[in-house]
Amino acid sequence: MKCYLGVDIGSISTKGVIIDDDNNILASSYIPTEGSPVTAVKKLIKILKDKMDDKYIIKGIGTTGSARKLIGLLLDATIVKNEIMAHAIGTLSLYPDTKTILEIGGQDSKIILIQNGIITDYAMNTLCAAGTGSFLSSQAKRLGVDIKEFGKYALKSDNPVKIAARCTVFAESDLIHKAQAGYKKEDIISGLCKSIVLNYLNNVGKGKKIKEPIVFQGGVSKNEGVVKYFNEVLNTNVIVDDNSHLMGALGIAILSKGKTDKTYDLNIEDVSFQTKARECKGCSNNCEILRIYKDDKLIDNWGNRCDKYIKN
Repeated sequence: MKCYLGVDIGSISTKGVIIDDDNNILASSYIPTEGSPVTAVKKLIKILKDKMDDKYIIKGIGTTGSARKLIGLLLDATIVKNEIMAHAIGTLSLYPDTKTILEIGGQDSKIILIQNGIITDYAMNTLCAAGTGSFLSSQAKRLGVDIKEFGKYALKSDNPVKIAARCTVFAESDLIHKAQAGYKKEDIISGLCKSIVLNYLNNVGKGKKIKEPIVFQGGVSKNEGVVKYFNEVLNTNVIVDDNSHLMGALGIAILSKGKTDKTYDLNIEDVSFQTKARECKGCSNNCEILRIYKDDKLIDNWGNRCDKYIKN
């Protein structure tokens, strides 16, 4: 069976899928990156391999996400693309009429506008973590609530507290103040979920014409409280797929198809992969050159601003 691997490597989580020629997901996994994308991907690949039988062959590999270039080298990827393209392709494969994609991940958030299957506009928030998955996780820990139960708490509230969530510092300060004032935990959580939605729409979605059908994805799409307030504020029912957290991996797997006749070996557990830094003295820029080694062989250099630096 011909199969295709898609890997989406973020700062917080690493996602992977193996699909067939009809884009059906045969195996998938979602694990924490824990500060080491190479280690996370090795673990991810092993999980995916264990879920497959011995009759599959990998005919394409795609990587996306913040560490896409690094992992593309590790896996000798067929294609390396940014998250905007990957998320759009993954979403359109399941919901071809989609006009707006709302995505909130572990460390950033984005909005993608689509017309007739073509990306017409997008925006990203990468400067502040307010309203992202990592922010929610830290607040859940502060409140003593399992992040998986966070959304359920929000749904219990009839009186959400107003939380200033435009900035992580202000949000944490406001949340602590509300807790110390004796507000119910579910009211604080509900207010936080609502403020995340308002913050997203007022910043990432500012000036964007949000049209239906609307698909909400990323790890935060699993939070029922955030989904509730997107529906309420936008006066619609946003679509949340069961695999909403895997859309980037799905999209890049689809994009890897038909690019080569090569067959890929996923036995990478024992592959040595390192990044070493070296300062170039060729000029006054003193560029920090990142040297990528695979099995002790130099395979690439990054960081040079000119062509003075030579691999050696």
